[in-house]
Amino acid sequence: MSLTHSRVRTAVLAGLAVAVLGTSGCGWFRKENALYVQDPRPLEVPPDLDRPNTDGALAQPQGAQSVSRSEVGAGASRGAPAAGTGGFAVSGDREQAFARVGEALDAIDGVTVSSRAQLLGTYDVVYGGDSFLIRVAATGEGAYVSAVDPRGVPASGQAPTELMAALRARLGN
Repeated sequence: MSLTHSRVRTAVLAGLAVAVLGTSGCGWFRKENALYVQDPRPLEVPPDLDRPNTDGALAQPQGAQSVSRSEVGAGASRGAPAAGTGGFAVSGDREQAFARVGEALDAIDGVTVSSRAQLLGTYDVVYGGDSFLIRVAATGEGAYVSAVDPRGVPASGQAPTELMAALRARLGN
C-alpha cells in the first residue's frame, strides 16, 4: 500500500467515526436535567387572556345600516314604512313588486336605470344628477320600496325624494 492510500483510508475512517458519534447522541454531549424528565405540566393562561375581548365588535355607528341589511323594521313588516326612509309599502310579493317598480321607473322622465339586480331587489338609478339605489324588500304582507345611497343608508336630497313621490304615484300608493 502506498502512503497516500493509507492517509485517505485513515481520513475516511476518522470522518465516518465522527459522523457516527455526532448522530448517535453520544453520552459525552448529553446533559441530564431533572426538569426535562418530569411529566409535563399543563399550560397556565392568565384569566384575562383566555378569551379575546369582543366588546363592541359588532357595534355600528349610530344610525348607520349596512347595504345588505334590510330597511324593513318590525313596523314595516305590518305594512307601515320604516321611520325616516321615505319609502312605502306595495301589495304583492317581492318579485311582482320588483317588476312593477321597474316598469314605473322606465315610464318616469329623467330616470336612467344603470343596472337591475332582481336577486338583490335593487335598481341602480340616476335621477336629477344623483345616483342612488331603489330597493324592493319583502315584508310579511307585501313589499317595501325605498331609496338608499351607496352606503346603504336612506338616500336624502331632492332627487331621491322626488323620485320616490313619482314612484308612489305611479304604483298607486
